Amino acid sequence: MKSFSTLLLPLALAGSALAHGFVATITIDGKAFKGDVPNAAKNPSIIRQISHVDPVKGATNAAVNCGFNAGPASLVADAMPGSTVTFDWRGGDLSNWPHNTGPMLTYMASCGDTTCDKFDTTQAKWFKIQQVGRKPNSADWAQADLMKGGTAAVTLPKTLAPGNYMIRHEIIALHLANSKGGAEFYPSCAQLRVGGSQTGKPTTDELVSLPGAYSDNDAGIFDPDVFNAKATYVFPGPKIAAFVNGDASNNGNDNSPSPTATSGASKPTQTKSSGTCKLKKKVSASASAKVAAAAASIRPRHLSRVMRGLVANHALPS
Repeated sequence: MKSFSTLLLPLALAGSALAHGFVATITIDGKAFKGDVPNAAKNPSIIRQISHVDPVKGATNAAVNCGFNAGPASLVADAMPGSTVTFDWRGGDLSNWPHNTGPMLTYMASCGDTTCDKFDTTQAKWFKIQQVGRKPNSADWAQADLMKGGTAAVTLPKTLAPGNYMIRHEIIALHLANSKGGAEFYPSCAQLRVGGSQTGKPTTDELVSLPGAYSDNDAGIFDPDVFNAKATYVFPGPKIAAFVNGDASNNGNDNSPSPTATSGASKPTQTKSSGTCKLKKKVSASASAKVAAAAASIRPRHLSRVMRGLVANHALPS
């Protein structure tokens, strides 16, 4: 009889095939801008292409900025204060997003007088405009809606001053965050030109560098209670900039809309996570049933909802 650990190995390998992703499309007020598949042909886009879909590991990794080897895109999209921007996150094979645990955060940074297709994001000073955690009165994270084909949405600040801006959307997957260094960062950056005549801007003390704003010891990054729905989640990084909500006493709570289900650290180095991606394989119903039965009887604390879901819903190698 196979041990539980032996049965779980193919599950882990199957899960790793899904545990990667990127922003495939950004939509601004109904106009869609397609992104380039990582490490594939580069086409005109507003989304900065990354070199691969692996998660960024380590809060001081240089790739926390905009993703692995993210270089300037060739296009800049027009937007307005109050515009709705949606991010369609996909798995590496363009399947639905694979994770359901952890927050989603949105930052912006001024590109100054230059258009953002010429801007060096390593010099960016970011301010936060949104952070979304668990759904109200629910144990589920808003991120889980992406697994059902939803998109993550944010409203640009209604008083945002005109100018050239980077927008950075980030998923921090926490299914392994009960171990230090287990958090997975998925950042994506796009290039905007905001019009209008508003005057809203962040204060100097609301600006952060990335990497630099996070530590692997931060409560919202190393989180032993990540699977305890009753525990208070502490968002990492700065508070939401006060002008976003017009409230100087802003305490950094969620600033939604949530996803829609309609369709100061050491010198950073950019490191690639260890290769663990494997192709999914199909198996007999009996093999899948053995894995499901073993998981149901033991259900160790460190398994995420994603992993438990794969036990029940995905065919595995025998």
